[in-house]
Amino acid sequence: MSLRELARVVQTSEVTVRRDVRALEAEGLLDRRHGGAVLPGGFTREAGFPQKSHLATAEKTAIADLAAGLVEEGEAIVVGAGTTTQELARRLARVPGLTVVTNSLLVAQALAHANRVEVVMTGGTLRGSNYALVGSGAEQSLHGLRVSKAFLSGSGLTAERGLSTSNMLSASVDRALVQAAAEVVVLADHTKLGTDTMFQTVPTELITRLVTDDPPAHDDRAATELQALADQGVQISVAGGAGTSAADKSPARGDRRRDVSLPGPRRNQLPGTNLRPTSLGGDQAGGTERPAARVADLRRR
Repeated sequence: MSLRELARVVQTSEVTVRRDVRALEAEGLLDRRHGGAVLPGGFTREAGFPQKSHLATAEKTAIADLAAGLVEEGEAIVVGAGTTTQELARRLARVPGLTVVTNSLLVAQALAHANRVEVVMTGGTLRGSNYALVGSGAEQSLHGLRVSKAFLSGSGLTAERGLSTSNMLSASVDRALVQAAAEVVVLADHTKLGTDTMFQTVPTELITRLVTDDPPAHDDRAATELQALADQGVQISVAGGAGTSAADKSPARGDRRRDVSLPGPRRNQLPGTNLRPTSLGGDQAGGTERPAARVADLRRR
C-alpha cells in the first residue's frame, strides 16, 4: 500500500504514517518500499541485524541464560551467527577452559576479552547484514573438526523441515557447523516456531535439543509445533514459565532448565566429545488431547 492510501485509511497525515511504518519495519512486521509498505516477504525475507536486534529481546535473554547452563567447563563447541547466539556468547565468557569455534564476528566480539575462553574463527567472506563469515572458505575451514555441541539459530523452525533460514550462503555454513558437532542445540524464540523459510539448515532428526521461551497462552501454533517436535524426539527446554524466572538467574546458580518431557520416540544420539581445537585446517501424536492443552499442563507442572 502507498503511504497516501495508508494515511487515508487510518485518517492521519503521511508524515505520521511514514514514522509508524519505520517503527513497524524495525519490529519485522512489514517491509518499507519507496512511497509505501508491503507485507513481509515470506520464504525469502530476512531482516537485517538492526531489525533482529530489537525483536523479542527479553525472550532471547532468557533463552541465552538457559542455554549457557548446557555448556560445561573445558568443552569445545561451535556457535553460529545470530542475535540469540550473540546473547549466549556473552554468557559463555564466564565458562573457564572453553573453546568456541564460530563464523560470527558478533560472537567473537562478545568473547574477545574473556580470559579463559579460546576463540577460533572460520575463514570466509564477510556477509555484512549479519556480520557472519560465509562461503567456501568458511565451509572448508570446518572440515575435520569435531566438537561436543553446536548452538545454532535461524529464521524459522518447524517439525516438518527443522531449522531454516532465508539465505543460501548462511544455510550452507550452518550445515557445515552441524556436521562438526556430536549434538545440535537450536535456540529459537516462540515467534519462530511454525515459521518456514527457504533453505533448510538442520533437519528435525538431527536436532538434539530446542531451547525456547514459554509461548503465550493464546499461541496455539507455537504450542502445536512444540508438541510435534517432541513427538519426533527433540528435547525441549523452556525458559521462564510457571514458577520459574530465567532472567534473574546465572549459570553459577544451579539448574535453570525446565525440560519438557513430551512423549516421542527415542532418538539415537551421537556420543559427546571434549576436543579442544586450536586451529582449523583447510501420549502419542495420534491421541485425542490437543497439543496446546498438553503444553499448558506441562507449564502448570
